[in-house]
Amino acid sequence: MIQQFADWLIYDLFGIDATTRLGEALNFFVYDSLKIILLLFLISTVMGIVNAYFPIERLRNYLSSHRLYGFQYLLASIFGAITPFCSCSSIPLFIGFVKGGIPLGVTFAFLITSPLVNEVAVAMFLGTFGWQVTAIYVACDIVMGMVGGFVLGKLKLERYLSPWILQMQRMQMQADEAFEAEHTPFMKRLPSITKDALGIVRGVILYVLLGIAIGAAIHGYVPEYFFADFMQKAGLLGVPASVLIAVPMYANAAGIVPVVEVFVAKGIPLGTALAFMMSVVGLSLPEATMLKKVMTWRLIGIFFGTVAFMIMILGWTFNQIL
Repeated sequence: MIQQFADWLIYDLFGIDATTRLGEALNFFVYDSLKIILLLFLISTVMGIVNAYFPIERLRNYLSSHRLYGFQYLLASIFGAITPFCSCSSIPLFIGFVKGGIPLGVTFAFLITSPLVNEVAVAMFLGTFGWQVTAIYVACDIVMGMVGGFVLGKLKLERYLSPWILQMQRMQMQADEAFEAEHTPFMKRLPSITKDALGIVRGVILYVLLGIAIGAAIHGYVPEYFFADFMQKAGLLGVPASVLIAVPMYANAAGIVPVVEVFVAKGIPLGTALAFMMSVVGLSLPEATMLKKVMTWRLIGIFFGTVAFMIMILGWTFNQIL
């Protein structure tokens, strides 16, 4: 429905040709803006409803007081793998986790894995590269989420969260305590839950629109195939070069799998092509712009640097074993 509205608005109402770069960029901007804003509101509302029945504070306290031997990172990574979100679409749920006080390392495990694995991309991978490469790719992404979440969690980076999200955390804890003390019925909580969800949308909407505008410009005017020759000539530096040039771009895993197939057909090593894919879908300039509302630039840099380093390791490894 959102795609149909974007098509009608750009191509029919405004009369912009669908085959032009401008038309493609504007359509991408309208579609992704509406999709992510709706996701942000719906997920924020759902998280508020879940918290009404099962306060996240209990989960937070459980995770903080029990030794789970890394099992929490595995669960977060698997949850990320089964959610059909791109890097930008994952952020509303990430905000909900951080707002609820879930340990930062666990939320990072979700954020790392979520855009890299989804059912459509897995199906396309199966058809293109076979079950063995697909299984290795999915397993490596889940492990990367676990390792990345564990490492980032051990660095104690909570101090680099933005004042906005820290204030949201305090307000959430106060609201939970008040509701628990007064035994407020769910239907009386619902207006407050909806108001909080709208407040989150208002707080991040400018960052969302700016991030998607950057992604739309890149999507419409910088085709992925432009980089194929450059990656071929990079030699041993192909993996870090592919990561570096992929970060400004923005696409979901399903949209980039055909590009990886073209790269491999042109003779680019599979690990190099996969490093490009993982960087496009897991790290992007639009994602960084949206995360700025939740994190300081230092935390964004640490997160991107950690994930980029792990992607390079996986790229080199894939080149050796496949």
